[in-house]
Parts: sequence; structure tokens; C-alpha cells
Amino acid sequence: MPVKRVNPVRLAQFFRFSPKPNGASSPRDASRAAQKVIKLCHSLLSERGEVSGRHLATEILTEYKSLEPAAVTAFFNLLVQEFSPDPAEVGKAGDAYRKEPTPENLARLQDVVEPPRQELIRRLNMAPGGTRALVEMRAFLLKEADRHPGWAPISADLAHLLTSWFNRGFLVLRRIDWQTPASVLEKLIEYEAVHQIQGWHDLRRRLEADRRCYGFFHPALPEEPIIFIEVALTRGMSAKVQALLDPDSPLVDPESADSAMFYSITNCQKGLRGVPFGSFLIKQVAEEVGKELPRIKKFATVSPVPDFRQWLRDNPEFASYAAKLETADWRSDKQLSAELQRDLVPLCAYYLLHAKQGKEPRDPVARFHLRNGARLDRINWLGDTSSMGMQRSAGIMANYVYKLEDVERNHESYIKAYKVTASREVEMLAKRFHQARQLINS
Repeated sequence: MPVKRVNPVRLAQFFRFSPKPNGASSPRDASRAAQKVIKLCHSLLSERGEVSGRHLATEILTEYKSLEPAAVTAFFNLLVQEFSPDPAEVGKAGDAYRKEPTPENLARLQDVVEPPRQELIRRLNMAPGGTRALVEMRAFLLKEADRHPGWAPISADLAHLLTSWFNRGFLVLRRIDWQTPASVLEKLIEYEAVHQIQGWHDLRRRLEADRRCYGFFHPALPEEPIIFIEVALTRGMSAKVQALLDPDSPLVDPESADSAMFYSITNCQKGLRGVPFGSFLIKQVAEEVGKELPRIKKFATVSPVPDFRQWLRDNPEFASYAAKLETADWRSDKQLSAELQRDLVPLCAYYLLHAKQGKEPRDPVARFHLRNGARLDRINWLGDTSSMGMQRSAGIMANYVYKLEDVERNHESYIKAYKVTASREVEMLAKRFHQARQLINS
């Protein structure tokens, strides 16, 4: 069949890929537009030629981008209906394998269980800019997950394939410094999600001699960081983040530093949420910094406790603390501030050790670092006095320590039994709160 030539201007639009946001169409027009793209998808699955398949994949993604919202909805609904496994075929293959568990029957079962969508996605990835387009497509699906739960299988198929395509073997670790191309540096300012970068002066300070910034890059997105981490080289473990973020802070001689503080890690691509490469980044950066600066003996984070105040609000037992924190001037009231410090630091230790989401800690930052083999080491009062830090956790921060010789053991303990590895100091703080709570309730 003849291959339609694609306008290169429209092709370039993939690099910021999202469905057409505006415009309205009748249900009939929306259905017709979605059916057109779905028909192209069926053609792509039946196409055997690599060159023609590449052109067809490009055309599909171009047409998808032009869809109006109602047509996008119709398109994803059809993608679920027409590209899912056939239940009858799955049942027949399952019965055959149960009766005769031969390699041939297993291969047949595996073949019919895989949704045709996955092969469609693989072929769409052949288009120029296809990987980026698919990452953006998953980001859109995640954003719409609550409104369209029926689209979850598409998101799951994308996640399955993206996890393979973005595994550690394909990722390249690069140090980012002031000599890095401006196109990449601009992305740091755009994506930073933990501590916003306040322009070029701020960014330059974060890339000075006593700082390190590393990112993972993928060959399909060479100028687009997948995830990046910011590190401060310090004397001693930092309890507060503001000094690390001050763009006018004095430089520390890197040769005199004994600690590397990971103060921000940002996943840049929303469509790659859940793809587990953050742990690889932390470990590899620790190894790189250790080789460059052998005096560095401690690798630790200064981390937010993002849901702590919300947890206080959610528990009637702690309503009095939540109410006191709503007092506008509590930090300027020395007595109230001291009272809150006395009570909230042990309570935060208890929260990080014992508040659960299923079997794992409720706190998302704790889940991330504990899963990666870190130890919860210290709770820091007023570690982050930014407006976000005060809103999320009354300024409390936590240090997680990555002791490289213990990382694997801690990781295994967490994965197998969800054990929270913590310092004696943190355990004693949590115990103190628990004992006080028992006295009050007895």
C-alpha cells in the first residue's frame, strides 16, 4: 500500500507530545477520527516491512496528536477494546498447558496472554521521536487515571515496555556542570521538583566546585535528563537544607569535605513514574564521588518528610498538634516552639517507623530510601524553613545514610520483611513517644 509522506513540522511536534487540548467536535466526528487512527494501528500490526512500518508509526503518532479531547477518549477506549487479549484464546491455551505443560504449550500461552497492544507500542517506538511520544502518552494516561480507570491496561503495557527500554543497561551516567550545554541546564531549572532553582545564579552555585550534579540519560533522549541528583560536599552531616541552597553561601574546599549530602533527586519524566532507576543513580553517584574524593566517608541525604502534617490532621489523636501548627506565629513564640520541638521530633520518629501504607511506611520519601538500602539516621527540627517545608512537615527533615557495605543487606531486609533500618537515636525517640502515649492512655 502507498505510504503517506509526513510533514516534518508536524513530526517535530512529538518533542512536546500531548493530545490537542482545545476544540470541540460532535460525538460522530470524534468517533470517526478515533476509528481512523485505530485502523492505522491495525495496519501497523499487519505491516512486515521495516521502512513502511516506520512511516506508518510516524503517521499514527502524528494523527494522534491532532485528535481533539473527545476523539482522544474514543481512541483510548478502542485501544482497550480492540487490542486486549482474547479471553477464549487465553482459556484454551491455559487448558492446553495444564493438560500438557510442554515448552510449546507454554510458548503458546505466553503468546496469547500478551496484549496485542504491546506489539503495537513496540512498533510505534520505531517512529522518529517515538520513545518520547510514548513516555508523554503514559504521562497523559497517569494524569487521567482517576477519570478513566478503564485505561489502566494501556498504562500498564506502557510501563512494562518502558521499564525494559529504560533499564540500567541503557542509561548513561553523566556529570552535569557549568560547561554542560545550556539546553540541558535549562531542563534542570524546569524539572527541579524538591527545591526550586531560582534562576541562573542559583543554578551556577549548585554546580560549583563543592557541589556535584549527576543525571541518567537515555540514547533515545540524549539531551533530556531522565533523573538527576544534586550533591553538596560538606564538613559533617548537614541537618538543615537552607545553607546548602543559599546561592551566596561560601564555597567549601572539596578536598576538606568528609560528607556527601544528597539534597535533591528529581525524576524528570512523569511518564516514567514507577520505573526504578533512582536507586541505581544514588549508588553509582556515591561510588563516583568516593573515587574522586577518597576523604568522603559519609553519604547521606537531607530529606523532606512530605506527609507528616497531613498525617497529624488525619489522626484525631494528634489534632492538638495540628491546631498549634496552624498558629501563624508559633515559631516566634519561644515557649510554644520549644513545646512543639519536644513533642513533634519523637512523634515524627514514630511516624517514620510505624505509620504504614499497607506493609510499607506511609512516608513516600522513606519508602524510596529504605527500599534502596539506606538507614534512617536522624530527625532534624526546622531542617527546612521554606514555605513548602513548613507546610508539609513543620520544617522537620530526616537524614538517611547510605553506608555502601550495608546497602544490600538493608535492601534485602526491607524487600523481604519491610524492616525499617534506623539508628538507635531514632528508635529511642519513637520509643519515648510510644511510652508517653501509653501513659496518657492508661
